Amino acid sequence: MSADPGDPAEPARSHEPAAPTTRPAEPGGRQPLDGAAGPRVPEPGAEPEPGAEPEPGAEPEPAPEADGTWQRMHPVTPLVRGWAALAVLLFFVVQQRGESFVAGEGPGGADAGAGPLGRVQLLVSLGLIGGGVLVVAAWAYVSWRVTRYRVGEEVVELRTGVLNRQHRRVRLDRLQAVDVVQPLVARLTGLSELKLEVAGGSGSDVSLAYLRSGEAQRLRRTLLARAAGVGVDEAGEAPEAPEREVLQVPVDRLLLSMARSAWPVVGLVVVVALVVVVVVTGEPGIALALVPGLFGVVAGVWGAFARGFGFRIAASADGLRLRHGLTETRAQTVPPGRVQAVRLRQPLLWRGPDWWSMQMDVAGYAGGGSDDAGKETVLLPVGTRAEAVEVLSLLLPDPGCEDPAGVLAAGLAGTGREHGWVDAPRSARWLDPVAWRRLGYRVTGTALLARRGRLVRQLDVVPHERTQSLGLEQGPLQRRLGLATVVAHTTPGPVTPRAEHLAAADAADLLAEQAARARAARRSAGPELWMTSLARSAVQDPAAATGAHEPGGTAGGPAAGAPAARVVAGEPTTTREEDVSPPVSREEPRWREDAP
Repeated sequence: MSADPGDPAEPARSHEPAAPTTRPAEPGGRQPLDGAAGPRVPEPGAEPEPGAEPEPGAEPEPAPEADGTWQRMHPVTPLVRGWAALAVLLFFVVQQRGESFVAGEGPGGADAGAGPLGRVQLLVSLGLIGGGVLVVAAWAYVSWRVTRYRVGEEVVELRTGVLNRQHRRVRLDRLQAVDVVQPLVARLTGLSELKLEVAGGSGSDVSLAYLRSGEAQRLRRTLLARAAGVGVDEAGEAPEAPEREVLQVPVDRLLLSMARSAWPVVGLVVVVALVVVVVVTGEPGIALALVPGLFGVVAGVWGAFARGFGFRIAASADGLRLRHGLTETRAQTVPPGRVQAVRLRQPLLWRGPDWWSMQMDVAGYAGGGSDDAGKETVLLPVGTRAEAVEVLSLLLPDPGCEDPAGVLAAGLAGTGREHGWVDAPRSARWLDPVAWRRLGYRVTGTALLARRGRLVRQLDVVPHERTQSLGLEQGPLQRRLGLATVVAHTTPGPVTPRAEHLAAADAADLLAEQAARARAARRSAGPELWMTSLARSAVQDPAAATGAHEPGGTAGGPAAGAPAARVVAGEPTTTREEDVSPPVSREEPRWREDAP
């Protein structure tokens, strides 16, 4: 059962302390946390912060018009977009007509392929191919002609559609991530696709395909700078922010991790099934029915290898940079504070080398297709524990507890109540006899950690300010055993933090306390323009902007890798290449065992 935060703390209901404002509940019976999912209410007479949501009840402010000029995509775009349709058409014609041409047979008999009917059939096939090419080429050209975009100080506009016209306007203060994607054909022509991910649900992303690779990189830098509240030069260009490479996944480790995964087992089962079918029936043709399954295994293995090939992570002033891909290269830039939740996962066969994979929830990524979402939400395909901890430290630099290394170690591989963890009671063994000792949660000053899984270990980490709503689930068996499950809802994605099969009293306490923590953290979080937040902190406290203070328990400070900017009172916030400092190793991540 799912419950709304708002009732007294009981096992079958959820709790939400009274909020100063009332908002309608979300679809599905959940109500957003005040200050966590909805807009904050400013003080009377106070000016709204840049990028802040309008006050509830007020008329929504329309996005401003872009002040740039309308531009078209690269002229080669129709060729890059249309080749796939042509390939499908050619495959269809060859499949339907190819066998007859090779055998020299037409509709009239064995030798009809050389007669008039055979020649007519050949001409018809060639005509179909030629007509298909003309239709696809014409459609791609018209689509390219009507597709235009322009970039302004606060928005990006895109016009598309031949039959159904669309005019989309994206606010840069809602920008969640910027990706530069190069499919194989686009790489051969020197083009790139620029994808803008915004927090708007399914279909909210904007794709500028295709641009010259240099133009796509320049536009990426400009959009990230404007989204951060940083001024650019008169030409509308922003310098490339320096970066520090964090890690690179070796190819041999990627291959070994795949060999230790479920793919070899599935492939072996398919091959054994093929052999058994052929031996028992004596008909090799029957085994052809299992060939698609074998192709599926091969495609899955190849896809995992191609996505993880050359995986690199770098920390920069404009966010976390991820680069990976073999046939299709992808360069992702996730600005500070945009990661909603993180999952660390370790399959059983990875325990020997102590490897871990990481996934993330980012608003906007979940709105794409399933294939794109699988590529975009991978934070680390395979890495050592030290590398996984370092990446976690970039996303959540302040653990908010006294013994972060012990807390994290207990979450990754521990059991019981050591290091402050709250575990599931013994009665949970009836619902999860294998992993009930691993079930539990830990709350720090900055995040909620939830662990589960014995054969496949999992640890979910969600910052308090990213908790949008809370739910309490209790099935009939859980009610009889006095258990309940608490779910922390963030943006849609692969990570759903769950504290499963807790004692009913512990679940009720977690629900009530986490609601209060999420509201407090959300109110103290900075505005969407993260460089503007840094500039304000520099004016009020220069030591805070440069990182001189020790990390505290609040979640509203600059994220890891935030730049040190020179700010002059009364002048617009601008940065130059020498004004932005990349993250350096002068301060070790506090999650590490050797951290101070």
